[in-house]
Amino acid sequence: MVLNVPSSSRSSWEAAALRLLDDSYNFAATGPRLHEDWAHDVLAVLHRSVPDPRGWVRLDWDRENTARHTVPDYPFDPPAASEFPKWLYPLEAEGAVAALAVMTEEWQAEFSPVRSRPDRDAVLADARTLLDRYGPTASYWTNATAAASDPAPDFVAAGLQGTESHLFLTGEYINGLDLFDDLGLIAVNDGEVGVFWSFGAY
Repeated sequence: MVLNVPSSSRSSWEAAALRLLDDSYNFAATGPRLHEDWAHDVLAVLHRSVPDPRGWVRLDWDRENTARHTVPDYPFDPPAASEFPKWLYPLEAEGAVAALAVMTEEWQAEFSPVRSRPDRDAVLADARTLLDRYGPTASYWTNATAAASDPAPDFVAAGLQGTESHLFLTGEYINGLDLFDDLGLIAVNDGEVGVFWSFGAY
């Protein structure tokens, strides 16, 4: 049951998700909030064991990947729920928007970072549209270490290549792909958890 029902419509949300995140190696999925400790709900999303409460689009390049025969949560290897406080830091809303916006970038070969794009404002607007789904009382969390000392780091200025994080990724080398970096954003409200993740791979 979704207790917070903000203004985002399905069509606008899905269009923003596809524009923003479908061209790079990203994961975007929402699951139900069923536990007081929402880390359990985030793990359910990463395990792909729960559906989107509203049936909206998910972006998951690895859902059918044979790598999941070896690592069921591929490309993730998340910590236990009890460890989340050591791996995640709170973000203010604008920091969350910026984190989501830079997930449009490529980790190694980005020739046009968000900070210098002519459509920078449109990218940020799409990120706001995605987060509007979770409402004005949502809380946000990231694995980016910059947020340890600042709940509103300037991800747009840093770009993905300037962002360090606690890895939620598997270290397994499978199907010729090595995963080397990530940036995650988690949105939490009373009824849902949204999970957005960007992967660096070669």
